[in-house]
Amino acid sequence: MIDLRSDTVSLPTPAMKQAMVDAPLGDDVYGDDPTVNRLEAMIAERLGKQAAMLASSGTQANLCALLAHCGRGDEYLAGDMAHIYRWEAGGGAVFGSIQPQPLPMLADGLVDPAAIGPAVKPDDPHYARSRLLCLENTKDGMVQSIDRMNEALAVGRAHGLATHLDGARMWNAIVALGVRPDAFCAGFDTVSMCLSKGLGAPMGSLLVGPADLIAEARRWRKMAGGGLRQAGMIAAAGMYALDHHVERLADDHANAQQLAEGLAQLDRVEILAQNTNMVFVNIADAPADLDDRLEQAGVRTGWTHTNGVANTRLVTHLGVSETDIATVVAAVAQTCGIKPAIR
Repeated sequence: MIDLRSDTVSLPTPAMKQAMVDAPLGDDVYGDDPTVNRLEAMIAERLGKQAAMLASSGTQANLCALLAHCGRGDEYLAGDMAHIYRWEAGGGAVFGSIQPQPLPMLADGLVDPAAIGPAVKPDDPHYARSRLLCLENTKDGMVQSIDRMNEALAVGRAHGLATHLDGARMWNAIVALGVRPDAFCAGFDTVSMCLSKGLGAPMGSLLVGPADLIAEARRWRKMAGGGLRQAGMIAAAGMYALDHHVERLADDHANAQQLAEGLAQLDRVEILAQNTNMVFVNIADAPADLDDRLEQAGVRTGWTHTNGVANTRLVTHLGVSETDIATVVAAVAQTCGIKPAIR
């Protein structure tokens, strides 16, 4: 099955599984797991930060960051379509009584720098206290350069805000830009990143930042049920992914571009965007059971249908090869009864 629903469906390779089996283990709640300790030290060094913490998921890593930065009655500023604000179940509000302040996002996924200053609250008991600015890169696969991020970060710092990067797919951005990880993350106090998306690990995310903030985040991780015991098996997968699966993200980007170009040759197909490993596509007059038909053809997708137009996001990853792309294009053409367009 060629599964294009998300890069979260990527599976560990045999070599990664073997690394998990061979990992030395201990109790990470006691700080005794040597493999977890190695992973945390490794990622802190690569990102140029003091310390790191392994979390169960990106949602948990972001939540612990919010709780470490902000207290009750504080607020964080984030894009109105940012994952940390919109798709993480309001954890900051539920766990920490932290108020979100959504801000408009620009076409490349950056929080509008011009909107940051006016949104920062004055020192007045009528208002929540503005504490933290959150950015996301990549956003819907879109990459913001370091200079672009710095435009927003400079405004945040000028208003005394701490900074956090939701870097769930930041390795895609780093590979696309061809920059060093520490340079990419230099402007942020804390950074979260996922191991379980395009990198192929079965679970896990990391939160990286100053030692005191990471120590505070560990307390919240324990409260949130994230104190894992022999977590070295997960850490070993993460180390293998960081050592072997980062540079190959360029293959996912190339495959996504090939997929977009192939689908664009089909009549009734509109490519809305191709950003790193994501292709956003519409198909007019598509069958209502398109998902089922494609699955029968060996391609797993997730389409929404509005006024006769099917829409989806197709995501390439470790489990999608270059040869799979032609299979996907042919399956879409056959199931939708579409012929190549005359352009």
